[in-house]
Formats: sequence, structure tokens, C-alpha cells
Amino acid sequence: MRRRQVGRRSVLRGWGGVTGMAAACVLTAAATLVPLSLGAAGPDDRGQPTGQGVATASPVEADTCKDPEASLQPSSADGPTIDKIKKAGRLVVGVDQNSYRWGYRDPASGALEGFDIDLVRAIAKNILGDPDKVTYRAIPTNQRIEALQNDKVDIVVRTMTINCARIRQVAFSTAYFQAGQQVLAPKDSTITGYNDTLRGKRVCTATGSTAYDALKQKSFGAIFADTPTEQRTVPNQLDCLVRIQLGLVDAVVTDNALAAGQAAQDPAVALKGEPFTTEYYGVATKLGNDDLVRRINQVLVDYRKGGTGSPWMHAYNAWLAADMKGISGPPPPKYR
Repeated sequence: MRRRQVGRRSVLRGWGGVTGMAAACVLTAAATLVPLSLGAAGPDDRGQPTGQGVATASPVEADTCKDPEASLQPSSADGPTIDKIKKAGRLVVGVDQNSYRWGYRDPASGALEGFDIDLVRAIAKNILGDPDKVTYRAIPTNQRIEALQNDKVDIVVRTMTINCARIRQVAFSTAYFQAGQQVLAPKDSTITGYNDTLRGKRVCTATGSTAYDALKQKSFGAIFADTPTEQRTVPNQLDCLVRIQLGLVDAVVTDNALAAGQAAQDPAVALKGEPFTTEYYGVATKLGNDDLVRRINQVLVDYRKGGTGSPWMHAYNAWLAADMKGISGPPPPKYR
């Protein structure tokens, strides 16, 4: 296994298959990564009450949804949510630990690393003065919203697409990355993209993902729904790559940002065709936590500053440039 040094971090190449990476993630889990449990309501790890209720506040745009990426104006001011985080002394964040380049555990050091993790550290440094004052909680794709609604985490930074359905359930920052849905399949597959070559093919998606919603709208004859004997929707995108490797599915539909990382892990698969949607990732928090949304938006203002020398570009060059070439900067923020 070769290691390429990037600053004080290490980017690993040559995983020997994604299954090996997944095993390493489990074996090297650190104390700062707390498994997420969404059971009955009760006090969280900071002594705060939790429950099934959802905050009643909701964005005005949720009714018409003309521009779901528009967020609150940035601010450095404190507020009730920020005060609670400061009192606890830690930022509790829902992340992925299995998405190569985005949020994954380095099997050599045991540290969580990736593009999303760099952003988490910037937020923690701004609020708490220390990028290491973070409790990470590994969250499956289909539990991101529930974790926020039940106060299990303060924020979710996990390649989460901003869309009309989700802004009714959680509050988002401005967009920090632009992605699009794309097809991932074996290099020798007859599948050429999101088109009629999917007819009759078994396609894997993550439960609760925008990829699954896209297939529901137009599947091109792809077989993507679960049956009593076959599972094609999975909790985490990494499970889809494993299913391709085992021959259980023929293709994956997912964000091209995630698919590029999976293709980097396994040279036998490749992105097919072009992205067929335009989607934006945002930092999510509970509805009504406006002070936290504004504070994160201020962090993102600073994160974008500096052009090619900005923290955003530094993170892009460290984690994504090798697999997603030609990106000149983050999407511009939109405010309402």
C-alpha cells in the first residue's frame, strides 16, 4: 500500500479492495467516533433532553421551493444553539466513515479524514476555538435527518444534498460543493450511462438518497427496488460497491463525488456517461437553529476566501483533485 503525503495528512492508495477498507474502518475505530443509536427518547450525552419532536420553524421557501439552496445571512453572533454547544465543550457531528476522500478512517492512523472532515474541523475551530473538540457519530445515509430531529447530533456534514423535500425537515447552510448523479459500473459493462442501457440491469442505491428518488421518477427499465429475496437499497453507499464486487448488482447510481472515490478504490469500476442532475451539498442542522445556520454560513464565507489559496481549495487539492479534476472553486453562496 502506497501513501502520498498531503500536508500533515496521508492519503492512502491501493486499498486491495473496498472490503479491506471497510474492515480497517471497523478495526481502527477511535473513541471520538460514537455509534449512533436512534432508540427511545432520552437524555443525550450532554444531558440535554431529546425526543421525536421536530422544531416548528421552517423556511419560507419550503412552501414554494423556488431556490432551496438559499440560506440565512451569515453572522458571527452567538445564540441559544451556539451557547449550548459552547457549554457542552464539544461539537457533535454526524459524518460518514466509509466514503473515500470525503469522510473515511485512515487504517494506518485511525484518524477520520477527508473533505467533509476538514470542514467539520473549521466549524469546530470557529465555535469552540479548537478543531479537535468534536465528537463524531457515524450515521447511515437514511438516518441523517432523524439524527438531527432527535438531537443526537448538532450538525450533519455528510455529502448531504440540499433539496425541496429536505428543507422541510432540516435547515441547511449555503452550498459548499456541487455534485451530480451519475452511474458507476464495471469497466467492461455494456452500461454507458443513465439511459436505456440500464434496462433489465440491477441497480443499487442508498436508502433515502436522491439517487433512489431519481430512479423512481425515471428508471429506464432498471431493476432497483428491493424484493423479499434481494436487497438493492442499502444504508451506506459503500455497500453498493461491495454488491458490485460480489456480482449482486450491475451498477450503482449515486453522486458523482462519491462515485469518483469508489472508482479510486476499485480500478475495475468506472463512472459511466455524464452527471444527469445538478446537486449541492450543505451542512445540515435542526430546523429552528437559526443562530447555528448563520454561524456556519460565516465559517463558509471565510472558508471560500482566498481564491486558489483558500481553505476550500486546499481541501479540494488534498482530497478530491486527483479524482474530480478541473474544479476551480466552490459554488457561490445564495442568501434569502
